Amino acid sequence: MKPRGMLMAEHRLIERMLAIIEKEIIQIEKGRRINSTTIDSIVDFMKTFADLNHHGKEEDILFSILAKKEMTDEDSQMMQELIEEHKFCRKATEDIVQAKEDYLKGKDTIGIVILTLNSLVRFYPKHIQKEDEIFFPNSEIYLTDEELASMIKEFKNFDCTMFQNKYKQIIESLEQANGGI
Repeated sequence: MKPRGMLMAEHRLIERMLAIIEKEIIQIEKGRRINSTTIDSIVDFMKTFADLNHHGKEEDILFSILAKKEMTDEDSQMMQELIEEHKFCRKATEDIVQAKEDYLKGKDTIGIVILTLNSLVRFYPKHIQKEDEIFFPNSEIYLTDEELASMIKEFKNFDCTMFQNKYKQIIESLEQANGGI
């Protein structure tokens, strides 16, 4: 498997979350209330899996290797666009967190949650298509077989580290909440 295949498999999981988000938008619109447990799960997925893990691999591994290569202007520009799009996703997720917190304080932020969730649902398919069909295939022409093989190892190590760090943070938070066990 090439690094592209690993990243594209992650895209399929993101697409499944987008379907869940679409259904949650309908539920929010029908009931005019936010299910904070569902929103927390969506935010956790978007922050941890989509951004820290998936975008992290792209930015910290793939893009950093490609930045050292002599790429075409088009490919270089597209990489910069993808980085900006990742920033958009981070900001949208932060906006959802803030709107949910404000909602729990009694403010009417349902419209903000719906609007922001919708923006992610509309945004991601185009972003994923750009990466799957254009950028990932184009990026492989700049990489040697050895670099591709090394990247797969780096991706796997990144996954392990991400998983460990996430649950280390959960344990530390729970320890603090319970008086510093």
